[in-house]
Amino acid sequence: MTRARILPILLVVCGSAGATGLLFGGNPGAATVFLLVFALLAGLNSPLVFPRSIGAAEARDRSAVDHRPVVYWRPGCTYCLRLRLRLGRSARRLHWVDIWRDPAGAAEVRAANEGNETVPTVVVAGRPHTNPDPAWVRAQLPPSG
Repeated sequence: MTRARILPILLVVCGSAGATGLLFGGNPGAATVFLLVFALLAGLNSPLVFPRSIGAAEARDRSAVDHRPVVYWRPGCTYCLRLRLRLGRSARRLHWVDIWRDPAGAAEVRAANEGNETVPTVVVAGRPHTNPDPAWVRAQLPPSG
């Protein structure tokens, strides 16, 4: 099991256990709401919310051709989730690298952040930007055509 799936699985297991307790306590409505909240939290903390990740080398190569920013992220990161949600549909136009799946991506993030794996780190035109404003990232996208 990869690190990316541990938190969502724990959220589902805890939500199921809590909902079961509420259900046996005679409160099916609260059990349903409890389970739905935990399922939503699990979904938001899973890699499924993000566009498909690629390797750091492939992202660099693609970015050199199409001039789109590269976003280094990891599942469970609140700031990464904030960036992803605030970018909306524009997020699909960036190149996403999951640093927990790609050691080269993690190394690039550490090199850009004084040895720390601080994400999201967005690389635009070869320059890293740590936890940038989503509106700024959107402005860095080349015009769609």
